[in-house]
Amino acid sequence: MSNYDVVILGGGPGGYNAAIRAGQLGLKAACVEGRATLGGTCLNVGCMPSKALLHASELYEAATGAEFANLGIEVSPTLNLAQMMKQKDESVTGLTKGIEFLFRKNKVDWIKGWGHIDGPGKVTVTADDGSKTELNAKDIVIATGSEPMPLPGVTIDNQRILDSTGALALGEVPRHLVVIGAGVIGLELGSVWRRLGAQVTVVEYLDRICPGVDGEAGKTLQRALAKQGIQFKLSSKVTGATTSVSGVQLQIEPAAGGEAQTLDVDYVLVAIGRRPYTQGLGLENVGLSTDKRGMLANQRHRTEAPGVWVIGDVTSGPMLAHKAEDEAMACIEQIAGKAAEVNYALIPSVIYTRPELASVGKTEEQLKAEGRAYKVGKFPFTANSRAKINHETEGFAKVLADERTDEILGVHLVGPSVSEMIGEYCVAMEFSASAEDIALTCHPHPTRSEALRQAAMNVEGMATQM
Repeated sequence: MSNYDVVILGGGPGGYNAAIRAGQLGLKAACVEGRATLGGTCLNVGCMPSKALLHASELYEAATGAEFANLGIEVSPTLNLAQMMKQKDESVTGLTKGIEFLFRKNKVDWIKGWGHIDGPGKVTVTADDGSKTELNAKDIVIATGSEPMPLPGVTIDNQRILDSTGALALGEVPRHLVVIGAGVIGLELGSVWRRLGAQVTVVEYLDRICPGVDGEAGKTLQRALAKQGIQFKLSSKVTGATTSVSGVQLQIEPAAGGEAQTLDVDYVLVAIGRRPYTQGLGLENVGLSTDKRGMLANQRHRTEAPGVWVIGDVTSGPMLAHKAEDEAMACIEQIAGKAAEVNYALIPSVIYTRPELASVGKTEEQLKAEGRAYKVGKFPFTANSRAKINHETEGFAKVLADERTDEILGVHLVGPSVSEMIGEYCVAMEFSASAEDIALTCHPHPTRSEALRQAAMNVEGMATQM
């Protein structure tokens, strides 16, 4: 039996960051992970491989379409899908190996296998060969992440009906791909395969895409994706699917009821969300139970069981890697006797389509529901010099500020590289900045980031470039 200060269940962004921080603080730490590689869903079959394919597919589309030709670059590219997948896998391997290096650097033990809590401070790890390792720990951190949510009547086999993992590893470009769910995963992976030549139809139960994002931003993104050829069937539901060797017959009907239709497609991606991975952890052995969604409750990352903590997708809040990382830092700091907090009001969200959508803080819909008086400053990328030169003018920057104090309450960006720019407003809002603070801050010219300043200036009607 091995003794540790902290044992972490799960090697994803929450788990591996928690383990590394524990090592930095001098705690004896073990991370239990049953995958062959560290990094969890994000690094292995989520955030990172999807970004690799998004980047590659954007370049392929630029080369095959009018974008390169307009720039005076004349090429006749062919798609080598096997190589595209190979470079994606090589990039992922490099990242996962990097985590192994950081574990060694910070004296963290990777216990390979699947963890089970046997009682207070006790974890048994079962390896793939059936061997068991018993661990004792002062504290246990549950960071087991999430898994794709299934859809009744549509059985995922990763042959014709795919989850996100299957959609990241297709060996051919679909003729017609139907994506069920117009959230982040569905739109990003749908974009990849549309750019590589597939007909893509997105079926969404709600009457809008990207539930939860600012309404105007969501509509702008939908229009941009529709112009790229993605078809949307909103207010629709999938009621059944029949697979064959060559494809899928999908039954779709209006969400409010009505005449059903059948689509004959060759692949279906089920992307209706994710659910916490909490089954089989032995929670009952420390008196814990989940809610009906499978989530564990927490109070500043503590569960009701003494010495048991929870972070990431298995507990409340957005299922985002950077949220899990923030919680990992705060959780381990508390275990080490330090003060730490997570500001849940300022966790940014990003959709990595083209254009991208990035936001932080309150939406207009939320502010209206709260009855809070606010001002709006907007600036379109059509008026941004760098965006115009680069022929990437779709979208806008929007700043929402308190009508009385001018404090920034929310920021919503649709446009080029906005995932890299939203961080400016995260920092500003963390320090309770006003829109005027950004308006008075010099930004480099010519850059896309000038749109952020111009939007802040326009809160008071001062934008000079439109």
